[in-house]
Amino acid sequence: MLTATLLFAAMGLFVKLASAHYSAAQIVTVRGLIGVLALLALARWRGIPLRTSVPWMHAWRGIVGVTALCLWFWAIGGLPLATAITLNQMSSVWMALFLLGGAVLLGQQRLDPRLIAAVLVGFVGVALVLQPTFERDQLPWGLAGLGSGLLAALAYLQVAALGRAGEPEVRVVFYLSLTSVLAGALLSFWLPAVVAPPQSPWGPLWLLAVGLSATVAQVMMTAAYAKGRLLVNATLNYAGIVFAALLGWWVFDEALGWIAVSGIALIISAGLSATLLRSRQAPSLPTDTAHE
Repeated sequence: MLTATLLFAAMGLFVKLASAHYSAAQIVTVRGLIGVLALLALARWRGIPLRTSVPWMHAWRGIVGVTALCLWFWAIGGLPLATAITLNQMSSVWMALFLLGGAVLLGQQRLDPRLIAAVLVGFVGVALVLQPTFERDQLPWGLAGLGSGLLAALAYLQVAALGRAGEPEVRVVFYLSLTSVLAGALLSFWLPAVVAPPQSPWGPLWLLAVGLSATVAQVMMTAAYAKGRLLVNATLNYAGIVFAALLGWWVFDEALGWIAVSGIALIISAGLSATLLRSRQAPSLPTDTAHE
């Protein structure tokens, strides 16, 4: 699990490097293409058929997931690496908010005050994380990162529905990758890149590194959640923020102030608390096992 989080942090680094040459849609396309090829091989090796009886469920999950991915990749290009990854990790807090909303709609008389506190602490953390970025005119990227976490939470709900329909994880991730290729290619056609084409061989190499690191990390994280304990994996998952902060400092000289660091700490605490409480109160809800 720890290796998977390190690889996802490295993927964020490669996305940021590739963003100097390619649009978010182009990066999503290549990431999806590498995922499709890898998952085709994995499905054949494990004897898992890719034909599905619920294509529209996969389509909806793919649209939401790819939109979240595009927003996240765009945010990575304009924010410090650790900040963008932290905002995407808000999906756990969003899931807790959905759980509270469902309780209200179902007319439950008592809401868990600990879950409410976790949500509030998470949003205080967001305010602290975004506070330094306002001064640098990075609000659009901040909102994109926050939106990516919200949509990722919705995608996890759809993953749970697909799991109840009997769809294996390999098939779910395959169709997400396929949707990434199709949607990314369409967006690249209608919204051409506004950045300069690569003037060196490093641009294509960064794209390749994005796809390979994301695919390997996805497989390793899925295996970790299948065999490990929920809270331990969730804790190690948030280590990716620390890895991202170190990589951002090492490669881009991104130094986070104490306000942003405090906000990240609050978001991690809120996310872990929400994951633990959610697993106790609503086992049917998905755990955050994938970075889209």
